[in-house]
Amino acid sequence: MARSTFRFSDLRLIAVGLIFVLAWGAIGYKLFRVQGADAAGLAQLGFDQRVRHETIQARRGTIYDRDGLELAVTIHGEALVADPSLVENPAEAAAILAPIVGGDYVDLVQRLEADGRFTYVARRLESDTIERATAAIESADLAGFSFVDEPLRIYPSGSLAAPVIGITRLDDGTGIEGIEAVMDTELSGRPGKRVVERDQAGRAIPQAEFLLEPSVAGSDVVLTLDREIQYAAETALQAGIDRSNALGGSAIVLDVKTGEILAMVSLPGFDGSDRSRLDPATLRNRAITDVYEPGSTLKVVTVAGALEEGVVRPDTPFETPNDLDIGEETYTDHGYNPSVMTVSDIVAKSSNVGTIKIQRQLGNEAHYRYLDAFGLGRPASIDFAGESTGHLDHVSEWNTATAGPSAAIGYGIGATPLQMAAVYATLANEGEWVEPHVVSEIVDSEGERTITEPRRHQVVSVDTARTLRTMLRRVVEDGTGFRADIDEFPVGGKTGTSNKFIVETGKYSDTETIAWFIGIAPIDDPEIVVAIVLDAPKGATDGGKYDMKFGGTSAAPIFADIAESALHQLGVSPTHDGDA
Repeated sequence: MARSTFRFSDLRLIAVGLIFVLAWGAIGYKLFRVQGADAAGLAQLGFDQRVRHETIQARRGTIYDRDGLELAVTIHGEALVADPSLVENPAEAAAILAPIVGGDYVDLVQRLEADGRFTYVARRLESDTIERATAAIESADLAGFSFVDEPLRIYPSGSLAAPVIGITRLDDGTGIEGIEAVMDTELSGRPGKRVVERDQAGRAIPQAEFLLEPSVAGSDVVLTLDREIQYAAETALQAGIDRSNALGGSAIVLDVKTGEILAMVSLPGFDGSDRSRLDPATLRNRAITDVYEPGSTLKVVTVAGALEEGVVRPDTPFETPNDLDIGEETYTDHGYNPSVMTVSDIVAKSSNVGTIKIQRQLGNEAHYRYLDAFGLGRPASIDFAGESTGHLDHVSEWNTATAGPSAAIGYGIGATPLQMAAVYATLANEGEWVEPHVVSEIVDSEGERTITEPRRHQVVSVDTARTLRTMLRRVVEDGTGFRADIDEFPVGGKTGTSNKFIVETGKYSDTETIAWFIGIAPIDDPEIVVAIVLDAPKGATDGGKYDMKFGGTSAAPIFADIAESALHQLGVSPTHDGDA
């Protein structure tokens, strides 16, 4: 019997067999691990890679003017996002996308290389950018990128009333200035939540998305602003700033009966839709944040208190020398005044000396009570972020001989333009103070309305208010405010000029002033108060005859322009000129 011999080909066959056995064994082991021992964990890993927990942003409420015109509105937008764990080549992806979406290449690479499942590539993209980015992603077959809805906040009227309306933060849409900030809770609504399954390219898997909690749209906010009056006020104030070379200014138009703010201007301003040229210094609303010594515009409180207390009458005479020494202070009148003036004359000619003598008749205690009752020393409204309280020391702290006299003529007391507008609105509204406000109503997503009910209180009698209005008419007819006169309507008001306090030096400027004019129109049947404040006006007019630093020269003409436009917009019929 012949012995079989072992051939090399047999060895190769055995080796191949062993390889097949090992390969099938490995495959079997892998199948066992995938389908058996590790099945639950791998299924969870796959689920985690597909499923994303996303926030459904609530539609932010719209801000309207009093006539239903949109001042701030949210429109549909999209953000490009990425799942870094799915991005295969961060450097390549960043090189493709950064030029399209306007991002920084290095920063984008770092974010795409970071740990985590989510990062923003670009936010608030316009439609043409979305189309180009989508085409680039599909062309390069980039995995891990997707688009998500992201509302865009825009301001259709541009810079109109921007400091009042405010702006939202870019990253999360939270209100950070103006009404956007004050009413942020109402405007924001309530975000929803959802779970969505997406493929490696970030596309939603059909039939796999389910909603956990729907969002609730934010409430709409209706403001008292009249867009036409606001535009007229901004135009007139800017022209006045240009004429007087002022650093800036503010203007307020206030409905005297309701307390509604029809216009509120702060210049220089900004455009909330154009963040590229946004100067942080322009964000503040000067009408409610800036505190000034109101100068002669505050004299009406002194006179109103004295009339109300019965210590003077309109025809009560006072000796009025040009200089008056009290303690270590000398108070002076500008120009020449008659040696004897009545209370009415003192108001018309804005006599410092005469007003101080009236205040001494009134007394510090009573004077303080009226300053407090007219709203000095506390915010005028609850509708504004960052509103100042102004500055009013309690009468117990008036510990110098000059505290009362200085307060009588508007020094030593700080007030915002809105606070002072409310003082004059009180006189225009038969002595009743009404809280100024800019929010008219809030309308929630179900259509339920919450209407503003302003606070009110009586400060002086109807007779005192009417007597003051007669005096204020004289200021315009034959006093310091003649430039505020309007042909079609009888108006009254008060000029004011105070030396500007320089915070950096802690001293009053020798050259710069704060110029005021606050007026009532029409004076015989009041509808509005218009307050004008200019910061450091300079120069002269009429061939150098009138200095722009005075409120009667620089601020009064702005009042006339705004008041006339506002009365026409409100449909007030022109009347013949006459006293109140």
